[in-house]
Amino acid sequence: MAQINGSASPRKLKNPSLFITKGFINGEWVDAKSGKTFDVFNPSTGEKIATFPEMDPGDVAEAAKHAAAAFQSWRAISPKKRADIIRKWANLMIENADDIGTLMTMENGKPFPEAKGEAIFAANYLEFYAGEAERAYGDVIPTANTSTRAFALKQPIGVVACLCPWNFPAAMITRKAGGALAAGCTTVVKPAGETPLTANAITYLAAQAGIPKGAINVIHCMANLIDVGKALCENKDIRKLSFTGSTAVGKLLMSQCSSTLKKLSMELGGNSPFIVFDDCPVGTAIQTLIGAKIRNSGQTCVSANRVYVQRGVYDALGKALAAKFKTLKTGDGFEAGVQVGPLTVDRGIQKVERHVQDAVSKGAKLLQGGKRIEGKGNFFEPSVLVDMKPNMISYSEEFFAPVVALYPFDTEEEVIQLANNADVGLGSYICTNDIARMWRVAERLETGMVGVNTGMLASGELPFGGVKHSGFGNEGGKWGVEEFMVVKTIVVSVPQAKI
Repeated sequence: MAQINGSASPRKLKNPSLFITKGFINGEWVDAKSGKTFDVFNPSTGEKIATFPEMDPGDVAEAAKHAAAAFQSWRAISPKKRADIIRKWANLMIENADDIGTLMTMENGKPFPEAKGEAIFAANYLEFYAGEAERAYGDVIPTANTSTRAFALKQPIGVVACLCPWNFPAAMITRKAGGALAAGCTTVVKPAGETPLTANAITYLAAQAGIPKGAINVIHCMANLIDVGKALCENKDIRKLSFTGSTAVGKLLMSQCSSTLKKLSMELGGNSPFIVFDDCPVGTAIQTLIGAKIRNSGQTCVSANRVYVQRGVYDALGKALAAKFKTLKTGDGFEAGVQVGPLTVDRGIQKVERHVQDAVSKGAKLLQGGKRIEGKGNFFEPSVLVDMKPNMISYSEEFFAPVVALYPFDTEEEVIQLANNADVGLGSYICTNDIARMWRVAERLETGMVGVNTGMLASGELPFGGVKHSGFGNEGGKWGVEEFMVVKTIVVSVPQAKI
């Protein structure tokens, strides 16, 4: 069994001011009202790297109160001015991408080049939203009554709660809070307890860029997660909630928001089908699959989970993929050449072990990996399973780990039915050189996004969202600003002149 016995020492920050271990309310870095704290650990080493305030519903109420007060002035700022501030925020993130990447690798574990890349990717959302801040166009509506004129205006909804996951601790904040702020809203951000350092660094740069006091607030917690989530849902000052996470938690939050009738955006669980047709070269399919699977050690909501391979290339692709996975370097994200970091949370190791054991017990074969890597940290071998069947746990649950599971299929019609046989529908992928087939299959897949010969589904200008139990609403592009706006109709009486 492979073993990892050590880790590289984290590099020092170029800007030490970005290492902040407080909450952020009304422009001030604060402790929890209760004085309680929780610890943050490096998933590569298990070492404690920081202690943060364990905030509670009382802190949520304080943050929401200041966000509501700040909303009145922030919404009144011209769209051009908001755009200038958000664009400056994006520039500061790019300037500090090394440090943001360092913090992210320390607490999330992803390889440093990938973490730095996420920092720049996150800034790209802000750059795009800055432009959209100036394009919140309304409409002049022709009316049936000639004695009236009608207009539809887009206005910011108010205070927005942004509940963000640990797998993309920079991009998820800018994709949510950036869009809300561009629309003229103010925010209460709840980052994952596993990755608060990245969130604080981004918030510090937001303040440096000129985001005013109260417009962005940050609540940290770990043990109080359920109570804090409920408080965000039930707070009357908060008018919109944007959540990325599991379907089960999304349904709970949705029910808790019913008492205040909040507008919601839900980006929930996925179980992405990845389809390889036999007209696609094996090398192209493997390159695309690695892009859709290995990012963040397979811990993404659009990771390829059910990989359907047409029988004509099934055996060849399985063998080539196993050989490729054997060469992937796993280790601490600060080590040179590392492609696969640790799983961010130790329960992720327990989950993937259960999934692999279940598959093997039901007839699947391991071509590569399949075991936890001994030593410090939450490392799991890049793994390839073949001869998968629908009765296995991973058919309906995500691995959320660097494990690829191959299912054979024969016909186009068959694989469309297999791919759509899921309660969720976030991302999907097609590998084919047949343009007509690409259109036929892409249009019939029941997912919010489809990648064709690419493993990348997200960028600043694109909508990101799902269907079915993967939620509703979109982040990114013009849609990522519109989600935080409401439409107001204005009807003006225009009496006819007397003749």
